[in-house]
Amino acid sequence: MAVDRCEVGPRLVGRDLEESLRAPGDWLLYGALLVGWLILWRVHAHHVLLGAVAAAAQAHPWIHVLIPPSLLWLAMGTLLLLFRTLMWIRYRPFPPVDFCTAPPLTVVIPAYNEGPMVLQAIASVVRARYPRDRLEIFAVDDGSRDDTWNYIAEAARRWPELVRPIRFRKNRGKRAALAAAFRRGRGEIFVTIDSDSVLEPEALLAIAGPFRDPAVGAVAGKVGAYNRRRGWLPRMLHVRYILSFDVLRASESAFGTVYCCPGALSAYRASAVRRVLPRWLRQTFLGCPCTYGEDRALTNYIFELGYHAVYQRAAVVHTLVPEDYRQLCRMFLRWDRSYVREELRFLKVVGKRPPLYRFLALWDRLVTNLRYPVNYGTLLLVLLLARQDPMTVLRFLVAVGLVSTLYALYYLRSERSLDFLYGVAYAYFSLFALTWIFPYAALTVRARGWLTR
Repeated sequence: MAVDRCEVGPRLVGRDLEESLRAPGDWLLYGALLVGWLILWRVHAHHVLLGAVAAAAQAHPWIHVLIPPSLLWLAMGTLLLLFRTLMWIRYRPFPPVDFCTAPPLTVVIPAYNEGPMVLQAIASVVRARYPRDRLEIFAVDDGSRDDTWNYIAEAARRWPELVRPIRFRKNRGKRAALAAAFRRGRGEIFVTIDSDSVLEPEALLAIAGPFRDPAVGAVAGKVGAYNRRRGWLPRMLHVRYILSFDVLRASESAFGTVYCCPGALSAYRASAVRRVLPRWLRQTFLGCPCTYGEDRALTNYIFELGYHAVYQRAAVVHTLVPEDYRQLCRMFLRWDRSYVREELRFLKVVGKRPPLYRFLALWDRLVTNLRYPVNYGTLLLVLLLARQDPMTVLRFLVAVGLVSTLYALYYLRSERSLDFLYGVAYAYFSLFALTWIFPYAALTVRARGWLTR
């Protein structure tokens, strides 16, 4: 007689033991961060940078106009950083679902000119630990001009009980590809994965866990660089991704407002997606159809329904990141155009958040977005001051190095690796090579090009 045996989700005993062993090291890290920020605030802010600015202000009275708003932003930003740090320390992953309680799941993988990588993406979902009778995988070829469809068809032949192939004869865009699967999917949860991404085996059980809470409508997974060993640029981006997710989204999750659930790995309550699907598909901005930024747009629509969006650290995916400067710029242009559009939309959505969450979200967005005028104003100020004191540039570069080093230390909680130094390198790279992207993206926000391969 067969015994009905429920297999539990991720084996967390070993992980809990590992975390308990790492706890002393984590507390040393927290202490080092606290001491570092205090020293930086005292020594740098009062003696290195502001001292030079104060001296220059005597010769140029107009500099006084820039100092008060910069100091106000610095104070607000410091409080925000402290809050984020406390929430980052407090954050814990949600418990995963087990095989007995795992809900029906629909995984959607849209692909365009992806080639053999799409087969790896599908295979990683097939290999993931999840009940087969409650899993379906839609692989959608969005009018690819290469051999992407051949690999999707191969996946359907290998795993006919799981993979449901869909093919568009012409390219219709990622939203249309996702929507085609959303309309056919039978799952209670929709999981979206980019076709250049590979899941870790426990990711599906983990990402379904937060939906036990009926207030949760969207869940962001943790994203790392799949090709991180292929050069200095992917290594820098991997550190940036880990900091973006394991620090920023972890703190946002504390008030249920993860602003963007990424295309690389996210999950949505299917009933919520069906309610917003027509509006999401027809979304326009300044009279133009929206053809990119579908992930953050869908997150905003989920917020409009009153749901929370949270982060699940235990749901991990590894995605291909740009390996050259041109690819990187195209990716950031697409992201920043979406950022401008959806930040404006969020101002309308935020009123539907609970009062405390609304305050925290508005404070977060205000400080975050003020960094753009403050940062560009600081660059202008440094250039002007350098005319009378060239050492101003050196002081500024030292300040960038100190701040980025302290911020990169947060990475050590996720991965004990000297790769955190690539986070420092990224700060300088961003300063010299990427500063132009956001203003250009804001000025060309109506552009519709995909800026993909």
